[in-house]
Amino acid sequence: MVSVEIERLISLLAKLPGLGPRSARRAVLHLIAKRESLAQPLAKAMAEAADKIKTCSTCGNLDTQDPCSLCADPGRDGAVVCVVEAVADLWAVERTASFKGRYHVLGGTLSALDGVGPEDLNIPSLVARVHAGGIKEVILALGATVDGQTTAHYIADRLAGAGVPVTELAHGVPVGGELDYLDDGTLSAALKARRPV
Repeated sequence: MVSVEIERLISLLAKLPGLGPRSARRAVLHLIAKRESLAQPLAKAMAEAADKIKTCSTCGNLDTQDPCSLCADPGRDGAVVCVVEAVADLWAVERTASFKGRYHVLGGTLSALDGVGPEDLNIPSLVARVHAGGIKEVILALGATVDGQTTAHYIADRLAGAGVPVTELAHGVPVGGELDYLDDGTLSAALKARRPV
């Protein structure tokens, strides 16, 4: 009933995070209905992005230049490196406009269940970067998951002899959060990380 081209488009869109087959089907029908105003400009933008965007050889960010604009920015503090799991996490930290250092994207977290080991991530390049000198602090901005914490401990162990402080993001009660709605792990972390008022 449906052409091969439409089925192919549906199956490709269904592979995107947050889209299942039904959502992909609705998106495809919308794209086809808005062919000139949406589908064609989207196809052109995707082709240009696929052609021009590259991975930064220093930090792992995505940009049209290598090194990326963040690594090339002389106004950023190269002595402080924030380690994140993915580029989306880098963008989240950047949205806060409160960090003016540099980044290092791991490309995932360690996971024994998924078969992801240290050699599958950008951990060796981080260790080399720190041992090359000039870095005064490494901030581990990894998720508060088992895999995120395992990765953080592994990196801290690998950098133990480098003479560089390794810190991590605080965990606990979010701004505007009510205690009754927090999960036990978040509340426990908040109690352990309490500070004077």
